[in-house]
Amino acid sequence: MSPTAITKGIKVSVESLYQPQHSQPQLNTFVFAYKITIENYNTCNLQLTYRYWTIKDAYGMERKIEGEGVVGKQPLIAPMGMYQYISACQLSTEIGKMWGHYTIKNPETQETFSAEIPLFSLIAPFKMN
Repeated sequence: MSPTAITKGIKVSVESLYQPQHSQPQLNTFVFAYKITIENYNTCNLQLTYRYWTIKDAYGMERKIEGEGVVGKQPLIAPMGMYQYISACQLSTEIGKMWGHYTIKNPETQETFSAEIPLFSLIAPFKMN
């Protein structure tokens, strides 16, 4: 089951997948892709304008990532609509986790709120035994 969070009618779901073809375990480089699905259960258009991530590896080292939009876009999500994108992150350990939030704006009222991105695990399959 994918980690999911719902904040003020915005549902954020996450799936993650280890990328062995881009990883180099002998060099402590582990790459994970993640697919985000954002669903708008409100009655108005809402726009994702900003992202804020925390990425933590197995050693407890944290990185903060923030910036405008996602994958170069600030998507407008229609009522009962959805937006999906795929991105990736690199860790120096086989296990880690990510979480954060998006800033969501109502373009008509200019009001904003934070929508939670649920905590999800990044685990290389060979560590699951």
